[in-house]
Amino acid sequence: MTPHKARPLESAQSTESSAANGSLPAWIKVGTIAAASALAGGLAAAWFYRNTLNKLRQAESNPENSDFGMQKETVDSDT
Repeated sequence: MTPHKARPLESAQSTESSAANGSLPAWIKVGTIAAASALAGGLAAAWFYRNTLNKLRQAESNPENSDFGMQKETVDSDT
């Protein structure tokens, strides 16, 4: 077997730099999207909760359909 000479390993240097060309790292993009999504979800939940409370308050102040259950005569005759 013939001996081989060892050559030093050289790595090519990257010519691209994320800070140099102005793009943001991926984790910042994902974090921004997650924060925006959480904010939108919170606003939607708050709107839904507020809307539900308003409907309940209106129903409480205007009891026009308060007798919506079954009539006693119907319940008694079925048993």
